Amino acid sequence: MVGQVFRLTGPRRRSSRQSTGPGRTPWPTGTRTPVEPHTATASGEQSMDGLDALVAEHERLEREMADPDLHADAARARRVGRRYAELTPIVRLHHELAGAREDLATARELGADDPELAREADALAARCAEISGELEELLAPRDVDDARDVILEVKAGAGGEESALFAAELLRMYRHYATARGWAFEVLSSADSELGGLRDAAVSIRAKGSPAPADGVWAHLKYEGGVHRVQRVPVTESAGRIHTSAVGVLVMPEADEADEAEVLAEDMAPANLRIDVFRSSGPGGQSVNTTDSAVRITHLPTGMVVSCQNEKSQLQNKEQALRILRSRLLDARRAAQDAEAAAARRSQVRTVDRSERIRTYNFPENRIADHRTGFKASNLDQVLAGDLGPVIRSAQDADREAMLRAAGA
Repeated sequence: MVGQVFRLTGPRRRSSRQSTGPGRTPWPTGTRTPVEPHTATASGEQSMDGLDALVAEHERLEREMADPDLHADAARARRVGRRYAELTPIVRLHHELAGAREDLATARELGADDPELAREADALAARCAEISGELEELLAPRDVDDARDVILEVKAGAGGEESALFAAELLRMYRHYATARGWAFEVLSSADSELGGLRDAAVSIRAKGSPAPADGVWAHLKYEGGVHRVQRVPVTESAGRIHTSAVGVLVMPEADEADEAEVLAEDMAPANLRIDVFRSSGPGGQSVNTTDSAVRITHLPTGMVVSCQNEKSQLQNKEQALRILRSRLLDARRAAQDAEAAAARRSQVRTVDRSERIRTYNFPENRIADHRTGFKASNLDQVLAGDLGPVIRSAQDADREAMLRAAGA
């Protein structure tokens, strides 16, 4: 359900993020945009009562985190830590705004006959407006999964070996981006092609600690799901002709085994799983290709199949496969819920299937274009080296605008 947004006094700060220009396609928020509880208010007017309630909740969570008994329940400790991290920047800005308003009132009172204090009052008024804008952005509707880690999969598609080579380049791009942000990047499974590309791969990307929602992995990488098209001369092309191929990317919030235990208990019941073991293929070290260490898990009710063979141990491969399957099932469950919600707001927000082509990488022109937001840039080499920030920010801006329109409808 979409709630209304806190309205604070003062003009809203104009975003410094790069604009994608007029005529931009509205962001498809039908994929997953539930609203956090703290975004709802009973009125569009300025409301400090709601902020005071968040401050009180933050203080209560701080006391809980100081209780040694909390850490006996790992799932509850994670939930408390996640919510505390989410509220901390809001509370900090709330206190900063209160202090700035007090200073402003004093400066105005004393500045009637003092030009210097009058100038200080003008500066304080501008600062109050700036803080109000920052708070309004933090309190805007947001995806409840933003603070989560992700499972990201790449799959070679149309284009054969050239598609597999580009799949490997995309995965390196995500690795560079994750490393630059200080995230952990773990390969869960992969299958190489003959020329060193990737037929498919699945990785886990995790933030350190309990990030605020805006800093979560899902908040940044959820926009990468879809078909990525590449235009270039393949290494296998002798006539120098430009070919077009495609790679599919799937991004899912990683299921927290403790948090999602109740939701997934039935789906992951042993009776619903068929587990097969077989010998690993491809390069291997001692024992990898000589024992039945590879694992294939089939989810019988849905037909989902996950295979893992990267680890030397059958048990490790099974654990990795279960992680991927758990996230796929959670993603499918939420996608079904989102489809119902999207039907109710279809008149307000354009929806799109995640398999739709989202981006084109044009190597001859060193150009990248995002077809959802209209973003274009001529620095493809830098983007593939991990400079994804401007591309992702354009998607975040479009997503935020669409959610604010839906909230105000």
